[in-house]
Amino acid sequence: MKASYKFIQLVFKNPSGTSRGILKTKDSWFLMLEHDGQEGVGECSLIYGLSIESRELIEQKISLLCSLLNEGEEITPDFFDDCPSLLFAYETALLNMQFEEPMKYFDCDFIKGKPIPINGLIWMGEKSFMRDQIKAKIEEGFSCIKIKIAAIDFNDEVDLLKYIRTEFKESDIQIRLDANCGFDFSDASEKLKILSAYNIHSIEQPISVGMHAKMNALCQKSPIDIALDEELIKVCSLEDKIDTLKNIMPQYIILKPGLIGGIAHAEEWINEAEKLGIKWWITSALESNVGLNAIAQWTSSLNTTMPQGLGTGKLFKMNIPSPLDIKNGYLHYDPNWESIFKTDI
Repeated sequence: MKASYKFIQLVFKNPSGTSRGILKTKDSWFLMLEHDGQEGVGECSLIYGLSIESRELIEQKISLLCSLLNEGEEITPDFFDDCPSLLFAYETALLNMQFEEPMKYFDCDFIKGKPIPINGLIWMGEKSFMRDQIKAKIEEGFSCIKIKIAAIDFNDEVDLLKYIRTEFKESDIQIRLDANCGFDFSDASEKLKILSAYNIHSIEQPISVGMHAKMNALCQKSPIDIALDEELIKVCSLEDKIDTLKNIMPQYIILKPGLIGGIAHAEEWINEAEKLGIKWWITSALESNVGLNAIAQWTSSLNTTMPQGLGTGKLFKMNIPSPLDIKNGYLHYDPNWESIFKTDI
């Protein structure tokens, strides 16, 4: 096995507001493997303040991983315990090596031309900015939008929802909300009640992580279905996954492979959630087209039909060339792409 890596800093077309500040750039490392003429690439992508890793740790671990692989050493699962994003990169690079095509990870319907429905993402910002985004996504043909809230005045956020529902019925536009842990438990129930008047599909992580009893109380009484997101990131063992789900009993969980330890860990979450009747969907975590493509192909292999959170590929000025495109609220893969282009990292 030959292994190497390359660091790339992606630049947002427009600074993007999150609960962790304004994002202008995005750091990614690309792990490249080669064995007997077969090549594979996987992406290690960080969101500082959300990912558990630091830039310094990733630099150290990915360099060590390449050295060990080049020396023929065995890589055991515990190597990645403190670096779930690197496990995702390694895992997907190995998957990619199984195929001749440069951007193929799974033999799924997506790469054969069947698109994946996705939600249109509305970033945090001033009320007018968010309203413009909502208009644009609806004009682009999205039937499901996800709005990041808990950043501006709550009444202004309610006005945005009122605007949407004045123009579009629930059957026309599905609204998902993402509070990014932004509500206090003391008034979370009241806010959820107010928001429910606008036919909301679900709300992600209304309160902070680690408060299982309080989150469970919200999930049992909330008029809006609740989805766990950040709550999953630092939960590693199967036992802890089961405890988290049973203690909280959310209506949904949201899976970001690059943050929770790759596909294997995400599938553990899915298996245990389904045993409890908990539904799920998959979201990218601001990866480049390399990571996004791998996540999309894995998603397609699961045969899920609900809109996924995979619409982040057009956020960056200079992304990695890929077969991905977004049209009318769907993520598409051009099956003829590999015969025309070559992945260039």
